[in-house]
Amino acid sequence: MIKFELDERLAADTLPIADLPLSRVLLMNDARYPWVVLVPRQASISEVFALSADDQRQLWREATLLGEAMKTALKGDKVNIASLGNVVSQLHVHVVLRRHSDATWPAPVWGNGSPEPYDLDGQAQLRNQLLALINGLDV
Repeated sequence: MIKFELDERLAADTLPIADLPLSRVLLMNDARYPWVVLVPRQASISEVFALSADDQRQLWREATLLGEAMKTALKGDKVNIASLGNVVSQLHVHVVLRRHSDATWPAPVWGNGSPEPYDLDGQAQLRNQLLALINGLDV
């Protein structure tokens, strides 16, 4: 059996936060946006349809509940949820909190400007907020 391993690019671009029942929660290291990535902890999965029906529902539940919690607690205007795989084929779902005042509103976050890595204080603050949200989810 092949074990779950995080894609090297995801590992390089993110900071680990926690595990939900299905997914590893990662913080995208870009302080311009509260942006998490959910990666189902299953080996060699690149498409949502490769998950079982139950796991598909669980992934959507995790993404939407976390997105809703982020929008409320972090005071966002819009939550973007997307599964892309053009650069990193490992199945992962982006949950990006958008604000009208953010760096690229209303354009997509991808390909606009350069990521601004978190400083240690900013990273710790958002990580703690996200952990509190995750601990409050009924997933």
